[in-house]
Amino acid sequence: MTMAVLAWAVLRGAENMGYNWQWFRIPRYLLAPDGGPGPLLQGAGMTLLISAMGFVGASILALATALLRLSRSTVGRALARTYLEVIRNTPLLVQIFFIYFVLGPLFDLNRLAAAVLALALFEGAYASEVIRAGILAIPKGQWEGALSLGMRTVDVYLHVILPQALRHVLPPLTSQGVSLIKDSALVSTIAIFDLTMHGQAIVAETFLSFEVWFTVAAIYLVFTLLLSSLARTMERV
Repeated sequence: MTMAVLAWAVLRGAENMGYNWQWFRIPRYLLAPDGGPGPLLQGAGMTLLISAMGFVGASILALATALLRLSRSTVGRALARTYLEVIRNTPLLVQIFFIYFVLGPLFDLNRLAAAVLALALFEGAYASEVIRAGILAIPKGQWEGALSLGMRTVDVYLHVILPQALRHVLPPLTSQGVSLIKDSALVSTIAIFDLTMHGQAIVAETFLSFEVWFTVAAIYLVFTLLLSSLARTMERV
């Protein structure tokens, strides 16, 4: 019902604007004449690459930050807290520009590296609180039982706490993964030809605003739905 109402509103608005739909021109931007991927699918591949690399980096940063927040080290807790406050209280777009234009020249980071780092830092800050909450949700008896058997703290985390916490944090981490895929659209601002950047280029060339952006949105939707389905499958395993 909601989709029907939305489709009606779009069609009605386009009709009032006198817009001439030209969907027949879209397939060439999905598949090239030689059967290879067109610009939109090429951009989709870049979006997947950046999102996958950013998710791996965010997962590592999130786990490290969560463990620092739970550690007895005053310095570690302070560093983790500073990282969280800086990242969560500044816009992602500003962080992308800062990493690319300021840190990029200093550390010889190319566009791809800057984009992945920015996404990893941003999503890792939010995911770390999810992981920390999952660890704290494990009953203290699990800790006490493992330590009473002579297990080291590292072994307790690896073999007892984290496997159980993963089941608690998988749904919210999936939401962070979905957010990461959508947030990756901002990397087009530093001239990375991801899905959004290719969409902008095609619109500028053809003026097929509605058709192109609806197609781009549909591709993002497919990615996020597939990720959500994968997470539900993992929950049942």
